[in-house]
Amino acid sequence: MQKETHFFLGANAPAGFTSLYAALIDPYTDDTLYIIKGGPGCGKSSFMAQIAQGMAQARLDVEYIHCTADPDSLDAIYIPALKTAYVDGTAPHIIEPLYPAVMEQYLNLGTFYDVDALKPKKMEVMEKYRAYKALYARAYDCIAAAHGVIREVPDYIVDDDVIIAVKKRTKGIISREIGKKRGGVGVITRRFLSALTYQGYVSRFDTVATLATRVYHLDNTLGLAHHMITDLSEAAVVAGLDCILCPSPLNPDRVEHLFIPDLSLAFISSDYLAQYDGPAYRHIRLDAMADGERLRGYKAKLRFLKKIFGILIDESVSTLAEAKAIHDELERLYNPHVDFDGVYQLAGAHVDALLWEGK
Repeated sequence: MQKETHFFLGANAPAGFTSLYAALIDPYTDDTLYIIKGGPGCGKSSFMAQIAQGMAQARLDVEYIHCTADPDSLDAIYIPALKTAYVDGTAPHIIEPLYPAVMEQYLNLGTFYDVDALKPKKMEVMEKYRAYKALYARAYDCIAAAHGVIREVPDYIVDDDVIIAVKKRTKGIISREIGKKRGGVGVITRRFLSALTYQGYVSRFDTVATLATRVYHLDNTLGLAHHMITDLSEAAVVAGLDCILCPSPLNPDRVEHLFIPDLSLAFISSDYLAQYDGPAYRHIRLDAMADGERLRGYKAKLRFLKKIFGILIDESVSTLAEAKAIHDELERLYNPHVDFDGVYQLAGAHVDALLWEGK
């Protein structure tokens, strides 16, 4: 049965744009990475969408990597059966070849621009780029401020005893779910399952149903899922199981979700920004493992911090929406001067070549 999964490889994070694009493929086990170059409105996302559609029609699995600036747009696709990926290699996730020709190849969709027709629009384009970058700088300031507020919360409630209790609970899950070593060492793949975007906080929980029939739902408002998932992923890798580890977009040093596809198993957390509401095999109330008396003592403080956090996140989203509007204006400047027939013909040629090679 053909599977579609949906992730992000970028995050609008407190330190700015955080990229996992270098982890899209493994150069030792995959064959080809097409790095797509070209500016706004030249059809990069549409090009990849057409190829993905062709692969899906051929009943091949496709991994869709969505854009943090516009979750309805694609930044990459990966076709596991063909060991082939396509990626938008332009800013802010600039990709350059590590092993030119033998691994990566350039695709320049900028060749489909009518350069002579676009030249007179130079000053207008430059002004919109300046406005776009300024808005993102403001958005990142708001995101950093929001993270600064919420990262204090565990310090009030969580102590070593709580973490020890979480790890003890985790050992029981490891024994029950992962069990004995299967041979070899598993591989960890890193993906963001969520992103802070102009549409708000977007979580691709549809991927959960694709990859797992059993889901452990973890409460995570105190950040305790990180400790459980870290131990689970380490045990799974030692047991020879491949994992998909999902960091937090607002704190990429900490993890919030884990998939173990070979076991059709997932550990999915919920926090202030995203509540998983899909079917759960078990619901682990990690927040309840904290000291109840201490939690009650900080109730008013936590309510205040959550309110400020929400205000700053709303301002971040509003600013990202302003940036998206500017980018839409840029695309409207470029679109009339792009040979889209040529873009789609090139995509069709890639579909034909990939399916021929895959036979």
